[in-house]
Amino acid sequence: MNILVIGSGGREHAIVWKLSKSSKMKKIYCIPGSGAISKIAECVNINILDFEKISDFVLKNNIDLTIVGPELPLSEGIVDYFENKKLKVFGPDKRAAQLESSKVFAKTFMNKYNIPTASFEIFDNYEDALKYLDSNRSAVIKADGLAAGKGVYVCDNIEESKDAIKKIMVDKIFSEAGKKVIIEEKLTGVEASLLAFCDGRNILPLIPAQDHKRIFDNDKGPNTGGMGAFAPVNIVDKKDSDKIFNCFLEGINKEKLNYKGIIYVGVMLTEKGPKILEFNVRFGDPETQAILPLLKTDLVDLFLATVDRELDKCKIEWHQGYCVSVVLSSGGYPGKYETGKEIFGLDEVKDAVVFHAGTKLENNRFVTSGGRVLNVSAIDTTLKSSIAKVYENVTKIKFEGMHYRKDIAIKGLSQ
Repeated sequence: MNILVIGSGGREHAIVWKLSKSSKMKKIYCIPGSGAISKIAECVNINILDFEKISDFVLKNNIDLTIVGPELPLSEGIVDYFENKKLKVFGPDKRAAQLESSKVFAKTFMNKYNIPTASFEIFDNYEDALKYLDSNRSAVIKADGLAAGKGVYVCDNIEESKDAIKKIMVDKIFSEAGKKVIIEEKLTGVEASLLAFCDGRNILPLIPAQDHKRIFDNDKGPNTGGMGAFAPVNIVDKKDSDKIFNCFLEGINKEKLNYKGIIYVGVMLTEKGPKILEFNVRFGDPETQAILPLLKTDLVDLFLATVDRELDKCKIEWHQGYCVSVVLSSGGYPGKYETGKEIFGLDEVKDAVVFHAGTKLENNRFVTSGGRVLNVSAIDTTLKSSIAKVYENVTKIKFEGMHYRKDIAIKGLSQ
């Protein structure tokens, strides 16, 4: 098979890496890809929102399946465009992608189909939002649209809440994504990430994972796109996850949403049971870098079964053990950060995989080119030994300003 993967980050590197291990693969292409991805796939520099050029490339190169990694092309309708041209593509269409691109759409969907979530109010007026805050001391403030994982503020007091509202609605740090805000009840509990293949008729869950959103150890500091993850986690009751996925499946069918891709459910386990924090309509990042190394089943088969609506014929097998993935970020992330810093020590990594999230290949050397730079992922038989193995390899890598959390997966030891 010839397969095209769209994207350039650590998630896409992990997908391409896993696809490369399939005996069914003839050639892998990646748009736009990266220097690291170019080691295992042919990278082509086309804008990921130029659907016409991408589809022409697919037709010219006899590509059998296109896999969309990031949320932006999905939210802009790449699946609709491809399906109109009778091209096989993995991902939900534009209407279904609103489950991620609009938190208002997602929260309304959850309420309508009995998917448990935090109580909330929606505002498109700054003054109205401020008035509401006066009676709600602690809250979670969310920009409605896509904000690269940074549009959520967990606030402990009214001052923090008002500051978050101002940043989103007045300062417009997320541009059009902040035209509306959601003010949510602040929940407490343990978070987990539930991912599943969905073909519109069937749901096939992956192993649960746990992300670490805050920039500093012990979950301190601002939210990021994710500073590390581990899998599997054993804290979500199967009955609860089955119920959530079944309600989701009922909803997309009743709403007639065209969904053939991955559904990601961010869940918090509270004293009152599981509550859904968010939907993502693609593989999580960095959860993917912790899940795919443990996948035993051929990933190509799972992609094809999803787009052909044949997931009921599939079962997923997993390698034994645990995988821990640690993100190495540029100093200053998720705020301002510098790029162009040479990365040292990659050749010294042993018995672990390094996925490149934000790097560039210059003169045969890798330099930093993003906020989240690398994911180091390691597998071992126990969670404790996996943690030790991944951090042993993390310490071999160095670049100026490098920052990483030193407690990824530690909470799993007591769960």
